[in-house]
Amino acid sequence: MTYEILTALAAFAFVASITPGPNNLMLMASGANFGFRRSIPHMLGIGIGFTVMIILVGVGLIQIFDAVPVTHTILKVVGVLYLLWLAWKIAHADMPDTRDSTGRPMTFIQAALFQWVNPKAWQMALTAITMYAPERSVLSILWVALAFGLINLPCISTWTVMGQQMRRLLSNRLRLRVFNWGMAALLVASLVPVVYAEFG
Repeated sequence: MTYEILTALAAFAFVASITPGPNNLMLMASGANFGFRRSIPHMLGIGIGFTVMIILVGVGLIQIFDAVPVTHTILKVVGVLYLLWLAWKIAHADMPDTRDSTGRPMTFIQAALFQWVNPKAWQMALTAITMYAPERSVLSILWVALAFGLINLPCISTWTVMGQQMRRLLSNRLRLRVFNWGMAALLVASLVPVVYAEFG
């Protein structure tokens, strides 16, 4: 991989990782509801889970989509339905310190597995492999995964920090509820381009 292609890949990884999407919106909500420290497993699950996803997609799964395109559509439908359920959970999250609260941050395993039903993650992985590892050699796929592995985690962590910084403002139950409903609405809105591209 040449220096020019590696630089372009790094820029793509940064833009794709820092812009709003299901992962970042959920991390912002997690930071606001549970704080940075309790959200670390969630962040690591995303960063490591997505890196592994790129490798697995690049070395074989992308060929399934090439051979049977309807599998990609099915995956998108499942992902959208799951994200709608998560939006509902975020909207109804209670104050984290109340005695009857059942809310808890997403675990490492949950966050890693979530990448497989996250439409934006699939789009990022497929686009990165198509553009920056078109020959689909193992080495080029590993370069793509490494770039995202190094760039993704610091980018998504900023969203958790932003959420954590809002904790003082959200110490009031009403303000927290408005915030959580807003995050849920943005999560649903982030699905509109995916749904429109597939069915519009």
